[in-house]
Amino acid sequence: MTLEDRMQASETRLFKAVFPNTTNHYDTLFGGTAMQLMDEVAFIAATRFARKRMVTVSSDKIDFKKPIPGGTIIELIGRVTHIGVKSLKVSVEIHIEQMYSEVRERAITGSFTFVAIDENKQAMRIMD
Repeated sequence: MTLEDRMQASETRLFKAVFPNTTNHYDTLFGGTAMQLMDEVAFIAATRFARKRMVTVSSDKIDFKKPIPGGTIIELIGRVTHIGVKSLKVSVEIHIEQMYSEVRERAITGSFTFVAIDENKQAMRIMD
């Protein structure tokens, strides 16, 4: 499998409904909940790419472009965008979908960095 094929195969998608227990007093998704979901999707994409123990070492930048209303569906998409020796980067997008129409728009983007670790929790090479 080529590096590009491996990157494509590790793309991770997650769909969630935005229910009232995940919204704030403005009836929009809590920012912290969005960040947690983004980190989870990024972790899965990183693990699927490396097939090693991965830990988050940073969230580089998260842009909240649109509020995510309660009663919508969100899709999170995680893609490996850069591979280093012991770390890799995953970009994550959250898209809003209206439940009863075809309307879809990007709401949040972010980037996460992961390091591969061995059984002693020491950084190790991503690629063998």
